[in-house]
Amino acid sequence: SQASEGAASVCGLPSPNPSAATGCVVKSAMTAAQSHLSEAFGESFVMIILTELGDKTFFIAALMAMRHDRLAVFAGAASALVAMTVLSVAMGLVLPALLPRTLTHYAAVGLFTYFGGKLLYEAADMTRKGEGAGPSDELTEVEESLKELSDKPTSRKQAIAMQALSLTFLAEWGDRSQIATIALAADKDALGVTLGGVIGHCCCTSLAVLGGKYLAAQISERAVHWA
Repeated sequence: SQASEGAASVCGLPSPNPSAATGCVVKSAMTAAQSHLSEAFGESFVMIILTELGDKTFFIAALMAMRHDRLAVFAGAASALVAMTVLSVAMGLVLPALLPRTLTHYAAVGLFTYFGGKLLYEAADMTRKGEGAGPSDELTEVEESLKELSDKPTSRKQAIAMQALSLTFLAEWGDRSQIATIALAADKDALGVTLGGVIGHCCCTSLAVLGGKYLAAQISERAVHWA
């Protein structure tokens, strides 16, 4: 058939063998799918690591882990970030259905360019003014927020996990990492973006829970912006 001959031609087969041609096409499709998944995974993972280190959600996990059970804090914070990643990817999947694929692609490129340029501008401005050499202002802001909650101490792991989940989810909503995840999911493989985002968030949360207070004090706001 013409389809078999076309497949044989693409795969470089000497004759239009239907079974061999079909197998070659399936293999090529699987290879392309794996490539797209790996690309999306890598971009999502790196994006999360760069945007979440030194972010408000990082500080929430770090400071709560100093006062409460670390496993409970990790479970709550990680659950919130995983849920936000899945929600953001779902929103990204809806965009191509509402807008042309080309438009969503350039919108994603535009958002990444905007956020990257904004961070570099802020870093350059801080360097020029001699500001941002110390810990991020968000660290102080989170400390103040948690002090207000410390008036209602709790030792129950479930309550601690729920507190970490609610604080993290609210802090992540509308954050640049959420918007970047939506844009990435609209243009890349959704599964790869989800896996990269989930693993990236879990890595950052683990780092925050295990030694985040020390790291938060060492990471300058200016360095976070340059990164």
